[in-house]
Amino acid sequence: MTYHLHYWPTIQGRGEFVRLALEEAGAAYVDVARAREDDGGGEEALMADLAQGDHPSFAPPYLVDGDRVIGQTANILLHLGLRHGLAPKAEAGRLWVNQLQLTITDLVAEAHDVHHPVGVGLYYEDQKDEAARRAKEFRTQRIGKFLGWFETVLERTPKGGWLTGEALTYADLSLFQAVEGLRYAFPHAMKRLEPKLPNVIAVRDAVAERPNIAAYLKSERRIAFSTEGIFRHYPELDPG
Repeated sequence: MTYHLHYWPTIQGRGEFVRLALEEAGAAYVDVARAREDDGGGEEALMADLAQGDHPSFAPPYLVDGDRVIGQTANILLHLGLRHGLAPKAEAGRLWVNQLQLTITDLVAEAHDVHHPVGVGLYYEDQKDEAARRAKEFRTQRIGKFLGWFETVLERTPKGGWLTGEALTYADLSLFQAVEGLRYAFPHAMKRLEPKLPNVIAVRDAVAERPNIAAYLKSERRIAFSTEGIFRHYPELDPG
């Protein structure tokens, strides 16, 4: 069985959270739009595919698993988590991991809105003043509030070091990606915050050392961060 992941071919974005789960699971998958980039049809085909089927997705990413088309990052991970042992089998545990993932989804949305606070259809250059105001609040209040909450979760979790204890879940993989993205976009802010987040950073480091993840991070499949994705580094939004 081979999964087909549909996402933008040149950015990490929200699709990266799905890629990390597939890579950790060692699952066979095709990153469809990237595979089509060779003939120049990646993004065009992605948008054409988006509207297909009885359950069309609002936006990428979406995952095709046999006759199932599953959209929304957290929903895709809910599916993959049970299928590949990246979430507890018990319903209460699955709901808790989904809650953790949805909180990361909120963080990702706020990180995006830092550089697009007025309108998604406008260029960053068209809203730089508003972005500077939004970035200040995000740097000084929101990053710490989100990551501080995850630090509290880890402090209260039984032994094991992962968000749910002894077993890694897709939420740990997603926390890794959130930390990596924030380090790229707000290196000065993160340097100030990280000493207060030893458990969060320990999860980040432990994920990076997972054999499948370590191999993925070194491979060409891992797209570099850039000012085209969700996490964007603009020096003026993260003064030292």
